[in-house]
Amino acid sequence: MPDRPILDLFRLDDRVAVVTGASSGLGAVFARTLAEAGCDVVLGARRVDRLADTQRSVEAAGRRAIAVATDVSKPEDCQALVDAAMAEFGKVDILVNNAGVGTAAPATREAPEQFRQVIEVNLNGCYWMAQACGRVMQPGSSIVNISSVLGLTTAGLPQAAYAASKAGLIGLTRDLAQQWTGRKGIRVNALAPGFFTSEMTDQYPEGYLESQLSRVLVGRKGEPEELAAALVFLVSDAGGYVTGTTIPVEGGMLTS
Repeated sequence: MPDRPILDLFRLDDRVAVVTGASSGLGAVFARTLAEAGCDVVLGARRVDRLADTQRSVEAAGRRAIAVATDVSKPEDCQALVDAAMAEFGKVDILVNNAGVGTAAPATREAPEQFRQVIEVNLNGCYWMAQACGRVMQPGSSIVNISSVLGLTTAGLPQAAYAASKAGLIGLTRDLAQQWTGRKGIRVNALAPGFFTSEMTDQYPEGYLESQLSRVLVGRKGEPEELAAALVFLVSDAGGYVTGTTIPVEGGMLTS
């Protein structure tokens, strides 16, 4: 790698990123942050009407964006999202596998369909998206799977389906990295967020978050931009020697 100013390693000028679950919350922050770093962004979500705000935020950062209705649990939707990216921009450099759903159901009462739905979106959907992108990505591309600290520990709620899906995503990350990094030049990593404000945290029982913050060494929820900064590191040249790993961004929760 030629000598460059260190901050230039984090630039993503003229790259094309696909972000799933981009209609709200962390997905919308990821899309805007990638645009600020220089990316054009392909936005996928089931609630396509809500992608308009995210698209405007990307365009306000001076980059282009397209929005595509996407249910990642359907392989054909994943392929259609990548096809749209190729038709509009001619390439895919970055995939952020962010789409996800959460449940909190006691294991003896969780219906089979509840469990399957979480796995279909959180784990299978990431695989279908990675497959579709892996077929067109060129050397130097990057995939980041958004796992969770709950793939590495527990946090008091009955979340077997969610925890299983996020732990599975960490295993998927390792395997795709060993398949693709050497052969195709595609780096594959994961982020394991702790407590960040999202639609999921809005559904927590009253008092739950406060009960868990004693485990977080920094004593607070994370700011979405702190997670987005870690994402930029992983997908940029700054993270060019990182693959097959999961980076926890959880304020020290795993240490306590």
